[in-house]
Amino acid sequence: AQLVESGGGLVQAGGSLRLSCAASGLTFDDYAIGWFRQAPGKEREGVSCTSDTDGDTYYLDSVKGRFTISSDNAKNTVYLQMNSLKPEDTAVYFCAAAIYCRESFDPYEYDYWGQGTQVTVSS
Repeated sequence: AQLVESGGGLVQAGGSLRLSCAASGLTFDDYAIGWFRQAPGKEREGVSCTSDTDGDTYYLDSVKGRFTISSDNAKNTVYLQMNSLKPEDTAVYFCAAAIYCRESFDPYEYDYWGQGTQVTVSS
């Protein structure tokens, strides 16, 4: 299986970006998709995840109301719409696939990872 992220870039605070995660070799019937991010000098943290099978969707508290995760099964792609971006959202964003979408966002539960896409929010 392979996951490929795209859509990162440089944006001013208050702006928006939409990240895409294109999956191949797996389907959303079998896997939940999560978004994680890692800023320099910080641990990787879970941002959001979604499961078509269970209907579960979770968000990191600091992004609730600003980020929205969605999936397009026809394109085998998961999106992360990020609005009202803040400088503290600056990080490399990764998508990953797991059997379950859990609010704990345990990275060890994720079997497949993309290469990451850089998001930089300027103040």
